[in-house]
Amino acid sequence: MHYSRLTDRIAGEGAAAWDIHNRALARQAAGEEITVLSVGDPDFDTPAPIIESAVASLRGGATHYPNVQGKKSLRDAIAHRYRVNGVNASPDNLIVMAGAQCGLYATAQCLLDPGDEVIVPEPCYVTYEAVLQSTGATMVRIPLSGDRGFRLDAADIAAAITPRTRAIMLNSPHNPTGQLIGAEQWDAVAALCRRHDLWLVSDEVYAELIFEGEHTCAASLPGMAERTVVINSLSKSHAMTGWRLGWVLGPEALIGHMSHLALCMLYGCPEFIQDAACSALEQEPPELDAMRNAYRARRDAVCTALGDCPAVDVITPAAGMFLMVDVRATGLSSQAFADRLLDDEGVSVLSGEAFGPSAAGFVRLSLTVDEARLTAASQRLAQTATAARAEAASLSTVQ
Repeated sequence: MHYSRLTDRIAGEGAAAWDIHNRALARQAAGEEITVLSVGDPDFDTPAPIIESAVASLRGGATHYPNVQGKKSLRDAIAHRYRVNGVNASPDNLIVMAGAQCGLYATAQCLLDPGDEVIVPEPCYVTYEAVLQSTGATMVRIPLSGDRGFRLDAADIAAAITPRTRAIMLNSPHNPTGQLIGAEQWDAVAALCRRHDLWLVSDEVYAELIFEGEHTCAASLPGMAERTVVINSLSKSHAMTGWRLGWVLGPEALIGHMSHLALCMLYGCPEFIQDAACSALEQEPPELDAMRNAYRARRDAVCTALGDCPAVDVITPAAGMFLMVDVRATGLSSQAFADRLLDDEGVSVLSGEAFGPSAAGFVRLSLTVDEARLTAASQRLAQTATAARAEAASLSTVQ
């Protein structure tokens, strides 16, 4: 039977990146002791007041078709959050979606045509390429160097702009590296967008999980509100990954187009989930600070556990729930190292190459288990790396 060309554009390496994670889950389900550090799903429960607000909403009858653009009360709460941080936002600039991933897909469908080019620094989140290719657009990769800490240089973006360039897509705080884009680079990117009449798509889902430094909302940059699309959610900040609640902030005309798309795609986010989101934003629970502090402590624990291991090097993240480990000294590819770590030590991490060729030789480790277990997993990672490095050195001597 025949399938559309779309099925090819949304498959490939991005989809295959999860194979090792699925293998780890299968072994865990079979009763093995596996430490899963291969996905960014918080191990914290959603704060109880948020859950209770959803329950109360359901009991109150919120089981009907929702407003396709999102409840105005929720859009008011989100807009207020942006205004407090210097962004001129109103409810008309927002649409509520079923998670940031859905918002990203809808954004691409409403901005891009076949043949367009979108500049994306890589490594980047594994779904970006498929989302962009679903429209017939091409993702133009801007390599970030691990030897420079995977930090963005706007000059590399400038060099990649062509007459076909339609947008620049950025992610700060960054997944998988946890790095922040600095003010100078933001200003340079904004200048490029204005000069070349480009859209700026900004994925900001980790904005509430910053340990050092400050978050810059792309829409707050001078002259950028009319050409910026901000994508965010409560998934990471409020431990609400399973609730599928996100939003897109952008010009009113774009929000109108996205509402039309939502009509024929998901017909709005369930109202009881939106009511829970209102509770999350209007009465911010104290657990949020506790979670942020826990991620920081876990980051520090991994850095300490791996700090004396000569076979690896850690890139300390400024934000987020991930950490990149350089395993090039082991002589193994990042995928081979990840496979060996899972097979021998029962710890699953993702190969850096899943996020792009610039992360070859790195693995991504998630800070999503408690500090003691994370320390033990890091020690097993160090043991695996040390053994592999010794084997590589022995083989080199023999040869």
